[in-house]
Amino acid sequence: MAAMAAQLLDGLSILMPVYNEIERIERALDATLAVNLPCPFELVIVDDGSTDGTVEYLRNRSFPDNVRVHFHARNQGKGAAVRTALTDARLRFSAIFDADLEYDPDDLAVLVEPLRSVDGVNVVYGVRTFDGYTSHSFLFVMGNKSVTLAANVLFNVYIHDLMTCHKAMHTELFRSLPLRTNGFSIEPEITARLLQRGERIYEVPVSYRARASDEGKKLTAADGFRVLWTLLRCRLTSG
Repeated sequence: MAAMAAQLLDGLSILMPVYNEIERIERALDATLAVNLPCPFELVIVDDGSTDGTVEYLRNRSFPDNVRVHFHARNQGKGAAVRTALTDARLRFSAIFDADLEYDPDDLAVLVEPLRSVDGVNVVYGVRTFDGYTSHSFLFVMGNKSVTLAANVLFNVYIHDLMTCHKAMHTELFRSLPLRTNGFSIEPEITARLLQRGERIYEVPVSYRARASDEGKKLTAADGFRVLWTLLRCRLTSG
C-alpha cells in the first residue's frame, strides 16, 4: 500500500455525499472550506439525486479550485455517493464528511493527525460521545451500541462506534476495499472489510450533535437490520 500511496499528493480528500440538504448545504460547505488542517485538502462533493433545490444551489455556487462536484441523476444511496467521490480522490488520505452538520469539520484535523504522525496507523475513526444534549434518542443510541457490539463479537475486536461517519484512511487502502453497498450500510461494510484485512482502527474523540427526524434525520430502524445483515454478509464472504 505504501508504494501505491506514494503516487498520490500529500493531503486530505474530503468526500461529501449530499442528499436533500438545502437547509444546511451552504453552512456545511462554508464551514468545511474554512477548516484549518495540517495539510492541503480538497473537497469532492457528490449530490445523490437531490430534489429539494440542493442540485441547483451546487450548480450555481462558485467554488475554489480544490472543490469538485459530481451529480447522480437519481438517488442511489450514501454508499454509491461515497464510491463516486472516492473515485475522484486525488490526495494521500480520504475522509467521509456528511453535509448534515451533525459533525464538526474542525475535527477532520483530529482524524488526519494520527495518519500523518503515528507509525503504523492506516485508519482513524472519530468516536462520538452520546449524552442528553447531543443524542437523537435513547433508541438511536442503543441501536448504535447494539450494532457496534455485534461487530465486535463477529470480528473479535473492540471498537467504540461502528456507525460513525467520521472515518479517515489512506486513499489507496480505501479504494482497495470491496465495497458494494449503496445505502447507509456502507458504514459497517467499510469497517468489516478493514477488519478482514487485519487493519487496526485508531480511535479519537470527536464532537457530535444529532439532528431529529423532523430536522432531516434519515436513519430508521430498518437501517439497523440492514447493518446487522451487512456485518453478517461480510463476516461470511470476502467480497
